[in-house]
Amino acid sequence: MRSRCCDEARPRKPHAGRERPDAQARRSSINEHQQPVELDLYQDVVMDHKRSPRRFGPLPEATQRARGHNPSCGDDVEVAILREGDTLRDIRFQGHGCAICIASSSMMSEALHRRDVAFARDLQQRFRAVLTGELEPEAAQLGKLASLAGVRRYPSRIKCALLGW
Repeated sequence: MRSRCCDEARPRKPHAGRERPDAQARRSSINEHQQPVELDLYQDVVMDHKRSPRRFGPLPEATQRARGHNPSCGDDVEVAILREGDTLRDIRFQGHGCAICIASSSMMSEALHRRDVAFARDLQQRFRAVLTGELEPEAAQLGKLASLAGVRRYPSRIKCALLGW
């Protein structure tokens, strides 16, 4: 079952041959002034993690599990961790959701694998602060997760990005 919000934030591509030449020029000039690098990075990184999620699948020996469900979007994700002392020895997730939800869960699990719990809590707080507008992406040092910073412009999508966290 497809998540209902998948198409909401997906940029529309014009159909070849249907667009007037001046419309393409107008769109190009707009894109030059509206963060084309951020949009390209968002599309590339997010879609890569949606198509090929990292650390996706069950973790039978998990010591902790948490499940999140977003009824307005249809996202449903379970995160499982194998904790040894203060270290996240392994982390996996499974479920289904929109591109933002799956990509965020994938990047999260990749960033937290074999890291300590204090690092995980700090990264979660910085990521949440960026998405809620409390912190600028450049100051948060999020790595690949910064590619999801544009979600903060879409309040209804913030829960999609935070669900796996």
